[in-house]
Amino acid sequence: MSADLSQPRDPQAPKGRPTPKRAVAQSQRKAVVASTGNRKEDAKRARERRRVEMAKQREALASGDERYLPVRDKGPVRKFVRDYVDSRFSVAEMFLPLAVIILVLSMVRVPSIQNIALILWMGVIALIVLDSIGLVFRLRKALNERFADEPRRGAVAYGLMRTLQMRRLRLPKPQVKRGERP
Repeated sequence: MSADLSQPRDPQAPKGRPTPKRAVAQSQRKAVVASTGNRKEDAKRARERRRVEMAKQREALASGDERYLPVRDKGPVRKFVRDYVDSRFSVAEMFLPLAVIILVLSMVRVPSIQNIALILWMGVIALIVLDSIGLVFRLRKALNERFADEPRRGAVAYGLMRTLQMRRLRLPKPQVKRGERP
């Protein structure tokens, strides 16, 4: 078996080779990191390597650089989903600010204001559910049209989770403006 096992496999791509036995996989993982024989020095080198890797990942999340993004954010399907979600307004992204306002209103000791807060709470949840259902159908249709032959597993859930984040706090940072076509 002469397959190149040193590169991490894209989880969205078909595998194309048999799964290695556990002992083989562990030996390959250990062989990648050459040991100096000194545990403290090895740990220090591993920490430094992780720190550099995480710094590249943070920078990629801020800039949108595909090469260093985490595996969950890589690929053309995920990029399309991010752009699709970022190009439209979603009720779910306003959940946190609305929840704070409703919480403050519910703590007021006036029964009519507490009733209004309860009605607002139910209305916000209903709007989020309806908006999310609409997004699921529209996003599935767009993914089927654009990526008919590529694996799309988890892409809709990825989009729904992105809608729950406030736009300015989303990582990777939005690359499209509202109203733009993805």
